[in-house]
Amino acid sequence: MHIPDGFLDAKTALATGALSVAGLGFALREVRRELPPRRVPLLGLAAAFLFAAQMVNFPVAGGTSGHLLGGALVAALLGPAAAVVVVATVLIVQCFLFADGGVTALGANIFNLGLVTTLSGYAVYATVSRLLPGLRGRVAALAFAGWCSTVLAATACAGQLAWSGTVAWSAGFPAMAGVHAFIGLGEGIVNALVYVAIARTRPDLLPESGVPADRPARLREFVVLGLLATLGIALFVAPFACPWPDGLDAVAARLGFGHQAVGVLLPAPAGAVGALVAFGLAIGFSRLVVQKPPAGAADSA
Repeated sequence: MHIPDGFLDAKTALATGALSVAGLGFALREVRRELPPRRVPLLGLAAAFLFAAQMVNFPVAGGTSGHLLGGALVAALLGPAAAVVVVATVLIVQCFLFADGGVTALGANIFNLGLVTTLSGYAVYATVSRLLPGLRGRVAALAFAGWCSTVLAATACAGQLAWSGTVAWSAGFPAMAGVHAFIGLGEGIVNALVYVAIARTRPDLLPESGVPADRPARLREFVVLGLLATLGIALFVAPFACPWPDGLDAVAARLGFGHQAVGVLLPAPAGAVGALVAFGLAIGFSRLVVQKPPAGAADSA
């Protein structure tokens, strides 16, 4: 759902850019206030994983593919503010290093994928998980949150295209919401699988687990192994991703405004480099804003 250059007019690009700058600034302030310094590497790992996972398109109906958006998943694991920083970092790397998403549309992409998916996904997850207790309830809540956040982000994208005069709302909204309702099913399944895997292997990393935080050495071990697994996805799984156009590209082609879209399928080595860049950039952003604890203070995870 990365919007390329040429789909949005100046007023839409400026408005979404202003909203995204404000949202990202607020998220960085919240990360500074709430994130313990020893959890900063988890933001880097989340950014690297999300970058690699978004290279793996899966097939959906009608010759269309989808990929993980990840906002709801990262928000459930690290909190909504940290998730905004993580997703924005991934989008910045994709835009400037790999031309995946337009420069003029970067604000819109951060708004849709970095703000809408994380905040709506977290709101749905937090609400539903209160009604469905236990691990199964949280997994079901996160799967539903992934579906909702995907459809809502597609709806926001359709609104931006309509406001720009690119395609009428009456045509763009049902097309975008319809195809992303199917893509959201895949989003929900991936969210559930990743959450269950973490719950089974490192329950202390889940905010709701109640399990005491583990030793810093084990946290470093998890980050290193997770980064290696992420590079494995970029190198050995991404080359076999579904080549069909993603939801936005398919809608643009069907409704006749896709002639300016540029589909990007990153080669595996470039994807691995991108994952490492996203990892380092997310850690760099976070270390700049996260407050160091006073000398001798305990740094809980």
